[in-house]
Amino acid sequence: MKNILIIDDEEKLRGLLARIVKSEGFDVVEASDLKSGFKKLEHTAIDVVLCDVKLPDGNGVDFLEKIKSTFPLTEVILLTAFGKISDGVQAMKNGAFDYIVKGDDNDKIIPLLYKALEKVQLQRKVEQLEKRISDKYSFDSIIGKSKGLEQVIDLAKKVAKTDSTVLLTGETGTGKEVFAQAIHENSNRVGKSFVALNCSTFSKEILESELFGHKQGAFTGAIKDKKGFIEEVNGGTLFLDEIGEMPIDLQAKLLRVIETSEYIPVGDSTPRKSNFRLIAATNRDLKSESDAHRFRQDLYFRLNIFEIKIPPLRERVKDISPLTLYFVKQFSEKINRRKLEIDSEFLKKLEIYHWPGNIRELRNVIERSVILCNGDCLTQDVLPYEIQHQADNTSKIMSAFSMQSVEKLHIQKVLNYTKGNKAETARLLEIGVATLYRKLDEYHIL
Repeated sequence: MKNILIIDDEEKLRGLLARIVKSEGFDVVEASDLKSGFKKLEHTAIDVVLCDVKLPDGNGVDFLEKIKSTFPLTEVILLTAFGKISDGVQAMKNGAFDYIVKGDDNDKIIPLLYKALEKVQLQRKVEQLEKRISDKYSFDSIIGKSKGLEQVIDLAKKVAKTDSTVLLTGETGTGKEVFAQAIHENSNRVGKSFVALNCSTFSKEILESELFGHKQGAFTGAIKDKKGFIEEVNGGTLFLDEIGEMPIDLQAKLLRVIETSEYIPVGDSTPRKSNFRLIAATNRDLKSESDAHRFRQDLYFRLNIFEIKIPPLRERVKDISPLTLYFVKQFSEKINRRKLEIDSEFLKKLEIYHWPGNIRELRNVIERSVILCNGDCLTQDVLPYEIQHQADNTSKIMSAFSMQSVEKLHIQKVLNYTKGNKAETARLLEIGVATLYRKLDEYHIL
């Protein structure tokens, strides 16, 4: 039921208007002056206010400003016996939905009410959506209870309220974008745009256009002006994922934007300004990359104001269980299955596995397991072979201090660095590809 508040000191007119509104199925609350009307607003969820302009204790146009500042989602339609252009203009400036003359415009009231209610409903849906997004990307939504994760969250919370550039580092799949979103949602820029761009996805030319925009005719195919992400994100947060993949000459242009807030679209000559917060992420060691002249040292120092290193999942074993429970629930609901139980051996195998793909890999494994499960309980037989195989050889698990363990960890790091490119991994390790494959099989590395 929709609640309408009618504020008018003329009892007969107020009663007549109330009957008209009630006949449409709305609930009506009445008040004879502004003071009592505001009390009604404080105690009842009012959707639309129909308010007279001339009242014993004040002016409806001025009162409108107080309503909108206290109850921003409530719409107000002002009614007056004597229409004045100046009052109408001021009413609209103060946020009135409309301003109509009593008597002459009675036939407009009901259609106006419906339109005002449509706006209220839309605004409330948007508010609910924004709250869901905020809840989804809050720090409380980051799943895990390991000490390493708690330390990272504490660091992210401290930097979120500032406007400092943040560099998120860690292996692929550790959740760097989730942290970037959480930092944005807990910053002073919440409510503004959050734009994410993966620097490894595009060629140099396309990446430059996506970032800075371009003018019509700047290159073949540029048939009209295009805004870049830097312009679109003005006031908000720009998240540049895999920034270590950005070409060197584009790095120089990005550095200029960071230092001056100025940028020039492709094919243009006039500088423009954009005020945004930058969060960057990489799975590379940018210090080593800059020392090797593969990444600009000045940009690295500018990005590395506040680094947050997100630990890999294998160092956060305590987080595997709550993450598993979350993903099982998520994918069970997605395919309309009733809640699945989790066998202790199933969970044990997950906790032993080394997770080179981190949380992203765990998520994929759980989705596959939920789909394959025939009963009401997830058991080890639905896990991928490599996870079962490693778990079946728990007696052979290497000591963390053995040479084999060191070699295995080093191979995993190089694989992550090359994004799984076996030939490049073998080259960097200075071994043959056949030798690499033998070691991958020996250490059960994907």
